Amino acid sequence: MPDWWRGLGLPGLIDLHVHFLPERMQRRVWHHFRHGGPLVGDGWKIEYEWPVEERLARLREMGVRTFPALAYAHKTDMAADLNAWTLDFARRTPECLPSATFYPEPGVVDYVRRALADGARIFKVHLQVGGFDPRSEELDEVWGLLAEAGVPVVTHASSVPVPGGHVGAEPIGRVLRRHPALRLVIAHLGMPEYDPFFELAARYERVALDTTMAFTDFAERGMPFPARLRPALLDLGLAGKVVLGSDFPTIPYAYAHQLDALARLGLGDAWLRAVCWDNGADMI
Repeated sequence: MPDWWRGLGLPGLIDLHVHFLPERMQRRVWHHFRHGGPLVGDGWKIEYEWPVEERLARLREMGVRTFPALAYAHKTDMAADLNAWTLDFARRTPECLPSATFYPEPGVVDYVRRALADGARIFKVHLQVGGFDPRSEELDEVWGLLAEAGVPVVTHASSVPVPGGHVGAEPIGRVLRRHPALRLVIAHLGMPEYDPFFELAARYERVALDTTMAFTDFAERGMPFPARLRPALLDLGLAGKVVLGSDFPTIPYAYAHQLDALARLGLGDAWLRAVCWDNGADMI
């Protein structure tokens, strides 16, 4: 992998879709993905089901210079504690971008303000796992705060791997209509609802897409990327609106396969440089 990014003239990679979780929560997530269930479908073998220090060492060896520890709440009374953990993890991990999450509940505005004051530079929400409506009245002020702060919010808003929650472009699209300055990053390119999420990225200046699992053999088997959107993918990437994401460590293939999948699109070295470094660097 270092030979790959050095060949592009890059100093490394910026991956904006990486997960590190408290140990007990990480074990539960891995259990769900190994065995399958209503939120993950059939499940899969996890490539990097390793102790945390080994995962960090592998990211460093591969040249991933900046990454977040994206955690997300799926019920009340857990987001604030997750934020304390992820922010502390970032303080202990030089390459880690301080991250936070939120959930529609009493006190959400206060703990989001606190996370921003404590240095959070990226947020994560998962509308499928969380099962909440992003248009919730409790979240309106939160979206406004994040739009004003200009921090990216990596948002799982599509029905991958299985439908559930308030997914699709319409719910989050209504949030954007109310907060058009929101720096939203649509996870997984919005697969399998590629078209409407690409439309949101084209319409709103600060909406971007991340490449997480897109174009890989694993994704192409069930949710192939439509060839008709390739020109839009090229244009959006060169315009700063596509960023590298991987879902490390809970992926069913080697990390390098995500990069191979991007390269074989044939969109050119300038596009790869933008997606794998420049766009993420500008965003954060």
